[in-house]
Amino acid sequence: MRKLSEIEEVNTQGGEAITLAAVMALMAIGIVTVVVYKLFVSEKGAKVAIPGGFSFSWN
Repeated sequence: MRKLSEIEEVNTQGGEAITLAAVMALMAIGIVTVVVYKLFVSEKGAKVAIPGGFSFSWN
């Protein structure tokens, strides 16, 4: 790793990590919202499976 010059330091912009964290948080909220909706709307209980092998059920 090398040290940045003054011009490179001035041109460096941040914010990518904050944007990525915000997008991931919104995706997680969306997934949880869909799972909860499916569990509560179903009349006889539901089983919801999401990618990664996770499943939730409501009896």
